[in-house]
Amino acid sequence: MRPFLTLAFLALATPALAEDNPLQPSATWDDLRESVVGLTAEPPVDPAVFDLTAPIRANDAALVPIHITQPAGGAAITDLTVVIDENPAPVAAEYSFGPALMPLDFEVRMRVNAYSDVRGIATTEGGDTVMAGRFVKASGGCSAPAGKDMAAVAETMGQMRWKSVAEEGRTIGTLMIRHPNFSGLQRDQVTLLNIPAHFIDKLEVRQGEELLFTMSAGISVSEDPVFRFGYEPNGQPISVHVEDTEGQVWDQVFDAAG
Repeated sequence: MRPFLTLAFLALATPALAEDNPLQPSATWDDLRESVVGLTAEPPVDPAVFDLTAPIRANDAALVPIHITQPAGGAAITDLTVVIDENPAPVAAEYSFGPALMPLDFEVRMRVNAYSDVRGIATTEGGDTVMAGRFVKASGGCSAPAGKDMAAVAETMGQMRWKSVAEEGRTIGTLMIRHPNFSGLQRDQVTLLNIPAHFIDKLEVRQGEELLFTMSAGISVSEDPVFRFGYEPNGQPISVHVEDTEGQVWDQVFDAAG
């Protein structure tokens, strides 16, 4: 396995710190809740349904691990919106989940631009809305320099890797997609000019015809995003469909075993 893949898999194989950094009172959230997220009332926080963990202080503000988990027997979650209150575009990503991912054990890396609450707002199969989150100390994640030069970006964009392993009685899939996910706030380190926003905005992952998950995203998902998730395999190949804001499309099918 290439070094960059090894590092990426290890980064998400390490659980996000579940320390005591609960959501903090947020005037920004008070403004966002209805006007941006469309919620007229504050959703309840209920760890019996799900939890969102993230580190108290990020080691890298451009690669903050966000980990969504559910206890066994929890209500199935059909949709989840990740909101990072203080990011320039607070709605970081919207997910839909298939039954094979229940109970959720789902991890992704996000950019965090300033000290902020990072919250997940979930909809259960019964139609209930529930929230979970953590307060994360990080800054500059959306403007952090890209990890490679523009020539390397052009050469590798759209490449994917898939890995599937048995772990503690469950199958864990890890999907990596090569894409710079430029936020529009970064500078080319050679020209010092701003790099236009260019990011993955649609992702769909299936096993055979069965949906695993979809993502509709903005600028907050990290460069070269990695998704790590538990799922119930059905033995069918894993198909991945990716679209970005420049109209580029990539499709790839992997053997289920990875």
